[in-house]
Amino acid sequence: MERSSEEEAPTDEEDGDQAACLIRTPGRSEDEEVKVTPACKPFTGGVPEPSMDILALRLCRELVHQDPEKSETGPTSGVMSESQTEVVEPERDAPSVSPSSLVETCSPSPSSLSSYFSKHHHLDLSSSSSSSSSVLSLTPPLPPSVELSALLTDTKLTLDVYQGGAAALPLLWGFVPGQLRGLQYLRLGSEDQPAVDAALEVLPHLTELRSLAVRGHCFYDSHGDPLPGLLTTLPTSLSSLSDLVHLDLSFNRLSCLPSCLLSLPVLSSLLLCNNHLSALPPDIGQLSSLTYLSLLGNELVSLPQSLGQLQALQTLDISHNLLQQLPDEIGSLEGLVKLELSHNKLKQLPESMGSLLALRELVIYSNDIRLIPHCLNKLPLLKIDVRDNPLGRPPTPPPLPPAPNQAETKVQELHLGFNQHSFCVSSAGCHVFLPGGAELLFPPGCLVTTTRLKWVDKRPERKWVRLEEHDTLLSRPLELSPHGITFLKPVEVCVPYHRTKRREVVVQKFDGESWSTLPTVLRRGSEGHSSHPGGRPARLACCSVSQFSWFMAVSRPVKDSCSVTPAGALLVSSADPGVKLQFPPDSTLQTRSITLQVLQVSVSEVQALCGDPQARVSPLLCLSQTPSIDFLQPIKVQIPLPPGVTGHTVDTSCLHLLHGDPTAQTWTDITSQVSLDVTHLYAIFYITHFSWYWLWYTTQRCVGGVVRKVYQRLKQFKVQFLVLQRKTDPSQVMLQCLPSNKVESRVQSLSERYDGPQPSDLCDLLEGEQFFAGFEKGLDISTESPDCVAGRLCFVFYSSMKNLKEVYICPDQGQKGPVRGQVSFYRGEIPSNLPEEVARKRKGPDNQWLSTLPLRLPALNSENNFIMEEHQYPPLNLGDPESGYLTEVNLLSISLQIAKDWRVIGINLGLSYQELDRIQFKYRDNLGALVLEMLFHWARGQSSAGPGAASRLVAALMESGRTDLAEEIENIVSIGRRKYSESLRRVGLEEGSSSFAEAQQ
Repeated sequence: MERSSEEEAPTDEEDGDQAACLIRTPGRSEDEEVKVTPACKPFTGGVPEPSMDILALRLCRELVHQDPEKSETGPTSGVMSESQTEVVEPERDAPSVSPSSLVETCSPSPSSLSSYFSKHHHLDLSSSSSSSSSVLSLTPPLPPSVELSALLTDTKLTLDVYQGGAAALPLLWGFVPGQLRGLQYLRLGSEDQPAVDAALEVLPHLTELRSLAVRGHCFYDSHGDPLPGLLTTLPTSLSSLSDLVHLDLSFNRLSCLPSCLLSLPVLSSLLLCNNHLSALPPDIGQLSSLTYLSLLGNELVSLPQSLGQLQALQTLDISHNLLQQLPDEIGSLEGLVKLELSHNKLKQLPESMGSLLALRELVIYSNDIRLIPHCLNKLPLLKIDVRDNPLGRPPTPPPLPPAPNQAETKVQELHLGFNQHSFCVSSAGCHVFLPGGAELLFPPGCLVTTTRLKWVDKRPERKWVRLEEHDTLLSRPLELSPHGITFLKPVEVCVPYHRTKRREVVVQKFDGESWSTLPTVLRRGSEGHSSHPGGRPARLACCSVSQFSWFMAVSRPVKDSCSVTPAGALLVSSADPGVKLQFPPDSTLQTRSITLQVLQVSVSEVQALCGDPQARVSPLLCLSQTPSIDFLQPIKVQIPLPPGVTGHTVDTSCLHLLHGDPTAQTWTDITSQVSLDVTHLYAIFYITHFSWYWLWYTTQRCVGGVVRKVYQRLKQFKVQFLVLQRKTDPSQVMLQCLPSNKVESRVQSLSERYDGPQPSDLCDLLEGEQFFAGFEKGLDISTESPDCVAGRLCFVFYSSMKNLKEVYICPDQGQKGPVRGQVSFYRGEIPSNLPEEVARKRKGPDNQWLSTLPLRLPALNSENNFIMEEHQYPPLNLGDPESGYLTEVNLLSISLQIAKDWRVIGINLGLSYQELDRIQFKYRDNLGALVLEMLFHWARGQSSAGPGAASRLVAALMESGRTDLAEEIENIVSIGRRKYSESLRRVGLEEGSSSFAEAQQ
């Protein structure tokens, strides 16, 4: 039976003091139903009148003799047999929670039912001799189609499947109290306040109840939100339910535990999820039979000491509360098997938990626990979920109180321009804003005397900007000087950086020999100070320093670290909680600093690179330690299985564990050397040496070589090169290298000021890899610079930087007129002389070459200015009079009709894809100019192709599906031929004439 989310409108019928009961016969329509009004009055409490007894006995007899098969047609979900005792933990995200789908019952005191019936329900009794069974109509509150046999069996009553269904309980009690007294399982919804109040008066009379649910979130409103339960308390008379074993009061409004529950002697399962409980009574220990207690989603701040008296308790769920500590008495729960404490504010666990010898599962994720007590190491079968806890981190000191009578002073602001590289700071402090978004905050008292300071935004040089493996440079190095000066108070240095995903951003400081990482705080820049006019404030990576040096922002995979003592430790990755390192006791004699990095790898990229569509990979683990010596005991490493692979489906012969050497850049298959255990979701292995580890699932054999190749390719970026000339000055050339996903937006932003060929094809470069650009075929750079030698410009690629240089070019000596040169990009450093084979071989074995782009420099006039001529198409003398001739006007008319078919026509005309791509990029915003360029480019090539150009154009149009244009050209050509013949005839040069023969001689 499905739950209805729509409330049926009750149709009350009043007939004096008599109640009308309606008994329907299957197969009979409403018009054929016989309505009998017996001499019976509504139930007013106490013992029913004799007429009512007779009626109730008759109805009970019919219910008892119903067909057993029909009596079981009601809802079976949520029904528990008498022998069922297992309690299933409620589902956290589901709107309704019930252990083992149990069914419960309730009962009101008859004293107040008389007024309830007179207001809400008037029943008629009717009988039919042709019916073998009769069904009591419960409308309202239930829909007309609901039969009593669908809700009530011998010992079970389900009233939470229809909104307001709890109102049917007092209705049934008024007419079949004898059968209700035998109920053992009852389910009620608590979303209707009058209905649940009336039902609560009946509950104390159902003394044989074993399972009861009065809960909210059974139905939804028109917006799809669950309706809350309205239960706020329980009557004290409910203590008469001495046989009650299971009670579910979830999703209600209980603010305290009803006192009547403490008098239930055999209650073993109590669910109070998602209420408003702020405390438990101190005598909760009276529930000595309790085995399952769920207090999920309340407002508990502490637990009473008497909780330790619940010796039979096996499952305790107090997650999603406000607990800050646990009582020591919790260690007295000797039978506890599962303890759920997630999403609280716990800072530590009591040592008494070491006495919970039966404990098998402890869930403490999303707390503030920094240290797992050693006592839990004595429980070898215990599984702990410690995700989202600051394990191993030092405690955060409380903020210092403000100094008394110390008025907060606002420091002076200083905004510098690009040409202002020095400034003065006095003892009063200063907030300095540098061009590009960087900020420096000097607090009052950091300097004794006024001091002049300097700043320089440096270009990253490969020789001294050293990045670790997997690091990405996010900013240009910022040099602050003088280096030797020491500040009396820490100065905040904020470096702007570009956005990065799923990686952490840190500030690194250079001491002249090496880079070190500083504690970093990320924030937005000050309002009103943006690196772009009208833009948002820059993203800043901030650190506090006492001396000036070089600073830069770096992105890297999230680093998790901890200190391992001889007592052992547990380290869980914050990037992937499925990655865990467990250090057993005595694995080290001295304290070690452990660092864990997890790199997520795209499975689709791996499959494309290794050529195995079945290949799967787990995250790459990068493990390091200080000091770097092997552990005395094996360290347990847990890592998620590759995506799509589970412990039930895995073919262990395809599972390979790879060990990586970051220095030699090699990968070795060590599967046969370790014990690799597989659970349903994880792989577990033990190691004593820290390095890189990568779990692969592949059918290939030479796994080590494949992994080395894939790893090298994954580190590379797909890049494209841009060569653009300023429209107002073609000698000013901008060269840039960008990741391919940034190229299109960059070209659009520069299209108004720059022009040039389309970007290069895709190339591969590493972060921090050096390359150079060479101007060739008659082009050279006007001035020499440190990074430019003999017309070759040096670059270092950083994926988050602009990698841009602008230079002025000129023709080589001796070159006159316009120059059609090119720019080529090569790997490596600038060679002293460009090898001849490099210039001659662009592809193939020459792996230094990356790409070549054309570059045109216009000619100079007498005043040494470039001749900036607008592009004019030459007259089109396409074809010849004999085979067909098209004038420029004819072709222009045709071009207006080609529109979006230009590319297909160009291919059929014989133009290459590269030529079409170049034309499309150059005229990407002007379709008319694009079509003209395609036609004129083809026409210029027909001058040396011989006669028949018009015929070839007609054939291309026919092949492209443009028969309309082909026919139009044929008509134009036919008219041209006729006019040509007539002109020959007029001058006597047509074939066969004497003049024509003389002309041939």
